[in-house]
Amino acid sequence: MYLSDTKTIVFITGAFISHSCWKEWIVFFRDKGYKTVAPPWPQKNESVEILRNEHPDCKIALLRLPQLIDYYTEIIEKLPEKPILIGHCYGGLLTQLLMQKELAWAGVCIHSVPPQFVLPRKISFYKVIWKPLGFFTSSKKTFLMSFEEWQNSFTNGMSFEEQIISYEQLVLPESKCIFRNVLSKTAKINFKKKHEPLLFLSGSDDTIIPSSLNYCNFKKYKNLHSITCYKEFSGKNHFVLGQPNWEKVALFIVNWIEKVY
Repeated sequence: MYLSDTKTIVFITGAFISHSCWKEWIVFFRDKGYKTVAPPWPQKNESVEILRNEHPDCKIALLRLPQLIDYYTEIIEKLPEKPILIGHCYGGLLTQLLMQKELAWAGVCIHSVPPQFVLPRKISFYKVIWKPLGFFTSSKKTFLMSFEEWQNSFTNGMSFEEQIISYEQLVLPESKCIFRNVLSKTAKINFKKKHEPLLFLSGSDDTIIPSSLNYCNFKKYKNLHSITCYKEFSGKNHFVLGQPNWEKVALFIVNWIEKVY
């Protein structure tokens, strides 16, 4: 966390990857004057190498969505003020759920996993998510994304060198149950409830969470007294946090915060 005269930002990591994905974002927002914190998920505080060596990891496999909500709630409530939440992928879903609990001053959902009953039309989403759901495998064992899956689902369009480096530095074993929990009432959003400013970001080249799904998620919000915004970036894949020219997305967020502050 860094000290400043402005708001605190809590970066909420998504599934499959290490919280170190926010490393450059922390520096970027620190330089803009924000206090920042990017906590690891429970059971994921060790290095990528250690956590991979422990796969299939029964401790990570025990993770559930309610546990993640409680975990981030506790972190937020210990802060001196309501923060701005910036979440990627599953972290975007967590951002929506934490905003619903009125825990944040504003929220940014980057390529957000959709809440309950917001279903994508593209078959590519179901092809990617089927393995992590692991319905016909043991929930006591973690799922680890292969390099080929990382190439096709997260880092499509990037160079092979960028793909292999990011895979080795970031990809972690994941709980299957956190994805199953998306189908449960824990992941339900009351889209009619008044909320603080909320921004949805999508990428035209995202093959997991296509821009059409992000837009559908955004359009579900119906409260006329709340600020809900949407922006699609051309050429951005799901690994927008580490894709070349990620600063363009980060700067857009900074400018949006300044407008709604």
